[in-house]
Amino acid sequence: MDFDLIIVRYGEIGIKSEPIRRKYENLLVKNIRAMLAANGIDFEDIARERGRIYVKTKDEGAIQLLSKVFGVVSCSPAISAGSTVEEAAKFAADVARNIVKDGESFAIVPRNASYQKLTPMEIGRICGDAVLEAIRERKPHVDLRNAKHRIHVELRDSGAYVFTDIVPGVGGMPLGSQGKMVAMVSGGIDSPVAAWLMMKRGCEIVPVFFHNAPYFDDTTMERALNTLKKLKEWCPGHEMKAYIMPHGRNLQAFLEKGNQKYTCVFCKHLMYKVSRAIAEKEGAHGIVTGSSLGQVASQTSDNMLAEAYDVDFPVYHPLIGLDKEEIVGISKRIGLFDISIQKAAGCRAVPKHPSIHGRREEVIRMEREQFDFDELVALEVENAKEVTL
Repeated sequence: MDFDLIIVRYGEIGIKSEPIRRKYENLLVKNIRAMLAANGIDFEDIARERGRIYVKTKDEGAIQLLSKVFGVVSCSPAISAGSTVEEAAKFAADVARNIVKDGESFAIVPRNASYQKLTPMEIGRICGDAVLEAIRERKPHVDLRNAKHRIHVELRDSGAYVFTDIVPGVGGMPLGSQGKMVAMVSGGIDSPVAAWLMMKRGCEIVPVFFHNAPYFDDTTMERALNTLKKLKEWCPGHEMKAYIMPHGRNLQAFLEKGNQKYTCVFCKHLMYKVSRAIAEKEGAHGIVTGSSLGQVASQTSDNMLAEAYDVDFPVYHPLIGLDKEEIVGISKRIGLFDISIQKAAGCRAVPKHPSIHGRREEVIRMEREQFDFDELVALEVENAKEVTL
């Protein structure tokens, strides 16, 4: 079907108070413009109406791009069909001529959100009659339940629109509506998915990667950066700056004089404290992890309690209740999986028998007797490398 605009629908934004709704609508339009411009899509204009955004373009490439803008629930390539139901009926008939074959069924899906005093049934009858008259020789029939072709006719204050397809969007909230979050990324499958889920909820992310050299090499860092570059494709118009932290030196110090079974607990505890320092530097509101409860040693409930000791900052775990198959499914759907499984060296500091029931008392003892955590954090922050993606 030829179209001259794309109808964009949003969800949660519509239930906000009037000032907040307008603010989020403006942000969504800004993000739509950035997505289209970044991908070379020509468009005449973007107009707004309560509950709808109209992108005036004939470029088919815009459809899938708009479905990837956070906050977009669905979109439809549509025909501007005048302003009255009679005009819309003529366009509906034209659409039927192009898509309904001999003996096939169709249905008119009506909607009235305009000042015109018409019931959906009346719109459906007027447009359905026009279709039946236009293609009478093909002997079509109406099937409101299981029609092969569904022709949507929508009347709004801005005009009438006819369309056949509804393309699902990613949903969520407009990126940038919920502030910043520091995202701890490892280069594996889970942490980039966790970061993406927070982006979907409107958060800009500041990725932090902990480089554990000499316990792994640059292949893991390169894989992590590649996942972040893919994430960046979801947020054109928004800066994404990553921090690479020299974590291996502190890890080495622990391995030389710490409780070996607590290596992963120590490592994660220090990561939290470093991430908090970066969050304060960036004005972020929280820390995001890729933890899924019980998946690995550092993610048992006991260890997660011990690791978060004295962090005193919001920590979010978007994947906490998901199993691996669910996480992999999201990773594949958003285009990260093939990057996340690229070959890379694993961490060689993981002990053969890590503690899975870590105690906070041991972390407290480490902080009081063995290590100056403030000094360890300062060492990493002072030597961090910033990368703009």
